[in-house]
Amino acid sequence: MKQILFILTFFFLFICATQCQTEKIFTHDDTLRGTVTPQRAWWDLTFYDLKVKIDVKNKSISGSNTIYYTVLDKNKNAELQIDLQEPLVLEKVEQNGRTLEFTKAGKNAYFVKTGAFKKIGEHQSVTVFYSGVPKAAVNPPWDGGFSWNIDAQQKPFIATSCQNLGASVWWPCKDHQYDEPDSMHISVTVPDSLMDISNGRLFSEIQNADRTKTFEWHVNNPINNYGVDVNIADYAHLTDSFVGEKGNLTLNYYVLKENTEKAKSQFVQVKQMLKAFENWFGPYPFYQDGYKLVEVPYLGMEHQSSVTYGNKYANGYLGRDLSGTGWGLKWDFIIVHESGHEWFGNNITTRDIADMWVHEGFTAYSESLFTEFYYGKKAGAEYVIGTRKLIANDKPIIGHYDVNNEGSDDMYYKGSNMLHTIRQIVNNDSLWHNILRGLNKDFYHQTVTTAQIENYISEKSRKKLGRVFEQYLRTTKIPILEYKFEKKHFSYRWTNCVAGFDMPIKIFFDKNVSSTWLYPTPEWQRLKNTGKELKLDNNFYVGN
Repeated sequence: MKQILFILTFFFLFICATQCQTEKIFTHDDTLRGTVTPQRAWWDLTFYDLKVKIDVKNKSISGSNTIYYTVLDKNKNAELQIDLQEPLVLEKVEQNGRTLEFTKAGKNAYFVKTGAFKKIGEHQSVTVFYSGVPKAAVNPPWDGGFSWNIDAQQKPFIATSCQNLGASVWWPCKDHQYDEPDSMHISVTVPDSLMDISNGRLFSEIQNADRTKTFEWHVNNPINNYGVDVNIADYAHLTDSFVGEKGNLTLNYYVLKENTEKAKSQFVQVKQMLKAFENWFGPYPFYQDGYKLVEVPYLGMEHQSSVTYGNKYANGYLGRDLSGTGWGLKWDFIIVHESGHEWFGNNITTRDIADMWVHEGFTAYSESLFTEFYYGKKAGAEYVIGTRKLIANDKPIIGHYDVNNEGSDDMYYKGSNMLHTIRQIVNNDSLWHNILRGLNKDFYHQTVTTAQIENYISEKSRKKLGRVFEQYLRTTKIPILEYKFEKKHFSYRWTNCVAGFDMPIKIFFDKNVSSTWLYPTPEWQRLKNTGKELKLDNNFYVGN
């Protein structure tokens, strides 16, 4: 009996240990970060005025953020949630010249007591003062924060990245994707031997008496919090322009001085990218703010109108082709991928981080569309199919809602292969093209849900795609076409699939050049036997 109990106990502990490795346990802090709490819901964010001073020597920052908002609901003594992550400290909050009381909620949120009754539609603001040593980036941009580096000349080379962590890792804000300011002002003070490059357009450059400079940037469009960035170095500045669908788009490149000639050569791809993506997705979404490419000490990220670059001036992904087909070495991965986020991620932003596949799936798909634009449809298909080897099918693409939880990294290339598969189902490239452009037009500068994107594609394509999205986004199963040749009949069905899965698929019998459409379901169906061998159209991401 004791031996049995020991075995059962060991088995139980093993199961618990295994589950702990694969299942995240969510905390109250996760809920505060990922939920539209009552302290967030009653006010609409309209404008940020962020002021930050960078102490390079001590790797610390200090400053303030004035947060402008409109009252949405009647409330009395309403509390307002401001997010700021440890070890940064919220020092003081002011409104209309008076100091407000606040309490700390969990590790990284503060509830500010705004006081008297407020009317719906009333415009208010609070100014939040803060300081401290921000989290240093461990593996940016995936595990981000502040990157405190030096360049080849031993000068400071500093940048922020915070997509997964959230912007509150370095500045106080309403740190949830569902609400964005309509515009923003960013002031960054640095040693006067350096430059700061942030989002939007340079508003002013002020020389201060203490041998510092303040760079003021103005963002004219809505912007998600994690898209706000600070990049500090002794930069060289290159300029160019692109004549696009909305007129003249200014292009600004900021690179380390020793890389000026490399940048002149490599960054010609920016215009190629813009031409391809305006064709596929519609006009660049931020003409008022221009387009910038800024060199940083990490790989790069999709900061809005201030795309960061660290791909070492080489084609591919740090010189590698992620697809293994050769096509990925024809272009610079960071220029193409991170700029693709200007349409999917910055123009269209998901309300909950659980739906980040909308950002990453479409942008990974943009890589194959860029390839198709310049090298043909076959090349684009080969590229996206080649990325399937990177798919792990470890967990669903969609994460848990309301707890700031992303799904599987398969959101990139499983997401792109799902979209490529849907293109086959739509079976009308002109319509598919219109859907991609329509998404960026009809959801222009908006935050969205997965349901909105799914419904839009289904409605515009006039295809019932609900079970297709369910299969690829919410399960780890890849549908398998099971089939058998019998004397007089060919039988087939879907297995390893969600209930009612009914995705059509193209197949080839024997060595026929022309394809045949099948309409399988989980139930066996039969055709008159037309051959002895079957080949699936590889453009569909399925198993057999």
